[in-house]
Amino acid sequence: MSKLQGKRIAFVATDGFEDSELTSPWAAVTAAGASAVMLAPAAGSITGKNGHEQPVDHVLGQVSADSFDALVLPGGVVNADHLRMDSEAVAFARDMFAEHKPAGVICHGGWLLVEAGVVDGRRMTSYPSLQTDLRNAGADWVDEEVVVDQGLVSSRTPDDLPAFNAKLVEEIGEGEHERQHA
Repeated sequence: MSKLQGKRIAFVATDGFEDSELTSPWAAVTAAGASAVMLAPAAGSITGKNGHEQPVDHVLGQVSADSFDALVLPGGVVNADHLRMDSEAVAFARDMFAEHKPAGVICHGGWLLVEAGVVDGRRMTSYPSLQTDLRNAGADWVDEEVVVDQGLVSSRTPDDLPAFNAKLVEEIGEGEHERQHA
């Protein structure tokens, strides 16, 4: 049996996501036996900045955090900027943290977590241009390939995807983390 058999992973993104930051973690969790589910602000499909089209499985606001075992937030400046202004995306991320679910965030995806108010006191990394935003929101920002803090896995860029994917699968496999909270 695969390490993540029976787990449902919520990927939250919209148009403008960094293609590899969606497709690579998606492949990693599904290869480990999980079911990956695409959530977005609107129905249909979303398109990455390099052209990858991803069908949307569910519209944010029509699903709840208790239906999923983990959260993944791909980066991409346009994607992250739009999601942090979407109240349903912010609420979903906050709810996932309130339920102590593991979460993976890469590159600019951290903007949504800042807006959700879940980074205070957390050690994490991101694309370097987000470090001031994360620090201002209370995070202990570090410049490392991958950082794990009580179920929150963060990385900087597509170059970090191998390390990010490995830690993401590990943390999802561990399940809920008591110190993962909103």
